[in-house]
Formats: sequence, structure tokens, C-alpha cells
Amino acid sequence: MDDDLIDAGDAPRSRYTKLPGTGFFYPDSLDDERAERRARETIEGSEAVVIADGDADGLACAAMIREAYDAALDVAPFEDAIAARLADEADADDDERDEDGESDDDRDDETDPTADAHAESPVGLLSAGPYSIDTALERVDAYADDDIDLFVCDLCPDDYEWIADSLEALADSTDSIRWFDHHQWDDGTAAAVREAGVDLVVGDSDEECTADVTLRSLDHAFDDRWAELATVTRDHDLWIKEDPRSDDLADYSYWAGAEEYAAVIGAYGVDLPETVRSFVEDRRVEKEARIDLAVDRAVTHEVGDWRVAVTYGRCSQNEVAERLREKGADAAVIVKPAGSASIRGSEDFRHAHEVAGKVNGGGHPQAAGCKPDIYDDMLDYAHHWSTEGQACKRVILAAFEAVAEEVEDADAGGDGETGE
Repeated sequence: MDDDLIDAGDAPRSRYTKLPGTGFFYPDSLDDERAERRARETIEGSEAVVIADGDADGLACAAMIREAYDAALDVAPFEDAIAARLADEADADDDERDEDGESDDDRDDETDPTADAHAESPVGLLSAGPYSIDTALERVDAYADDDIDLFVCDLCPDDYEWIADSLEALADSTDSIRWFDHHQWDDGTAAAVREAGVDLVVGDSDEECTADVTLRSLDHAFDDRWAELATVTRDHDLWIKEDPRSDDLADYSYWAGAEEYAAVIGAYGVDLPETVRSFVEDRRVEKEARIDLAVDRAVTHEVGDWRVAVTYGRCSQNEVAERLREKGADAAVIVKPAGSASIRGSEDFRHAHEVAGKVNGGGHPQAAGCKPDIYDDMLDYAHHWSTEGQACKRVILAAFEAVAEEVEDADAGGDGETGE
């Protein structure tokens, strides 16, 4: 394929935001080979391994664990790499994070001085997403030495069965497995994970982010900056939005590779250095323009008692959802060119995880994600891009209708019981 076809170049923003980032077009066979190699290099010889969601919350946990093990990486090479990116206008394109939680910025060039950072800490870090927990566990089982400590952070499996074999094998070979999270866990899944020998700690998703859970669960004397990091991370992760620094952390975690983010916040906490702040501000120009486009594309639907705004495009879903809420939406759906979708709620809509659960996803009552099982081949994706996600929107709206009926039935049943 001609690189120009998947490179935004001089194309209008209104066109290239309808397509996935370049990472989507990277063949899975090559991507899998590279991911397998990097995982092996990360895991082999490590005394501990962290499997974490690649967002600010998950990576804050990884930084805390490295601090507890005195295993943080030197931040100076990362700062040099950031400065080089700022100087290179050709590297200004903001590509979307892929479905497994890795960003295209993780594709380090061989000349990058931080290219081998993933293999340098004695606490290895594997960035994963909700759909790749099983793969990450399998890789740890394949490459880790016996008696390591394993941590899983900010991830919740939809079903125990698809992680059972690798988790149970690791329970036999590792010294310990500790799992910190704050998502909505199914009781049966949580019980099965604990029965496998895992120390599972799940915080209240309305009160804590996983960084909070990790900070209080690790037996280490953290100084005050780590508590501040957890607080500011929570401000964004729970969408409290009272501390402007939380947007800096969220944006930076999205645009930086996992090793870079963990190293920088490990060294500086929430007080990001000037080079990082400049990098974030530079990227925000493009980010804001994409938000505006997505908001302009939104169409609002009446579903039961809810106003559901649905839009499409490569954009920052949380900010788009906030704008749509300001326009009167109770819930927002942001369908992405890669085929997945983000569902965001409000005080008047706390069923996002229920909607997502009907279309191959899950999450929190006010923040969830899914990827409907509707893409059989590239023609389906071509239709998805050319119609701005029409089929995906249709099945998600049907899920909203189903949840609305369930809520109505539950309310009616409650009324009936009260009247007897």
C-alpha cells in the first residue's frame, strides 16, 4: 500500500479524522511478531512484571510499583527524546491508540535512544487493554522466570474463562500475583480470580481510581508526591474535573509511550517538566480541532427518557462527551474509525456498562467501551468509514433501547411491589 494513502499529509482534517491512525493498517502478523519480541525482552530476567492499562491510571500504578522496587528508569533520555520530537515537525501527527492500549508512539525508531527502555528496568511493564489481558498473561507465563512477582493494574476481564489457563499456571510458578483495579467486577469472575490464588483488590469505582488502590495496597513508604499523583489521576479518571493538571496527565499518557510516561511521572509526579508541558500544548492544537469536528458531526436521538448524542471520528472521546453533555445529552457515543466505540454517561445516565455489555464491551456506569462484532472483512470497514460508522451506531442504539426497556420494566416492577 502506498504510504501516502494512510498518511494524513495535506489532506483536510474533515477527511483524515474519518480514518483510523496509521497503526490500524500495520499488518497484524508483523505487529504480533514485534509485540511478542518486545514482550520477551521486557519479561526475561525481570524480578517483577506489571501488566497495566496504557492510560494515566494504569501507568501511574506501574510507576508506583517501580518506585516500591527501586526500579525506576533514568528520566533524562526520555526528556531528550521529547525535545527531539518537538523539534521535528514531521512527528506532530497524533495517531489514535489501538485497541490493546498501545499508541503508535510506542513504535520506537531504531535510532531513538529510548528504543530499548522496555528491557532496562528489573520491573517489566506490559501495556495492555481489556481485550488483551489474556495475551499479556500468556506472555508472562512463557517468558518469566519462576518466583517473580506479578501485578495486574486497572484491567477487568469480561469473563474468567478466557484468562483461566494462563492465570492458574502463573499462580503455580510466581511468588505472588496482585491485581489492583476499580472497575465493575462480576462477582463470579472476582471469586474465580481470588480462588486461583490472586490477591485481588477492587476499589469503589465512584470513589477511587486504580492508582488510589495501588497506593494504599503496596507495603511501601511513599512520599507525598505519590498521593498527589493518585489524587490528580483520579480527578480525570473519575471525570471530577476540578484540577486542571489532570488533563495534562491524561493527554500526556495518551500521546507518550508507556515507558516514557512511567519514567517522567515517576521522576516528577504531577509537576511535569517544561519540555513535557510544551509537547502537550503543541499536540492540543490538533486535539481541539478534532473535538470540534466530532461535536459538529453529532446527532441526538431520544431513547426512552434519555437524550443520546452519537458522533464519529478520531478524537478525544472524553472531551467530546463533555461538550455533548453541555449541549443537553444524557449520554454520548463516540464511534471510532478503528471500529470500537466509547460510551459516556452523566448523572442522569448511569448505565454505560450495561449498554456496552450488550455489544461486546464493558466498563463503568458512566464510562464504558465496546467493539461490536460486525466487521467480517475490509469491505465492512470500508462501509464503516464511508458511512461514518452507520452500522456500529445502529447496533449501539439498539443496545440503548434494550437497556431502556429493562430499566422501565425494573421501575414498573418496583412500583408494583410498593403498591401491594
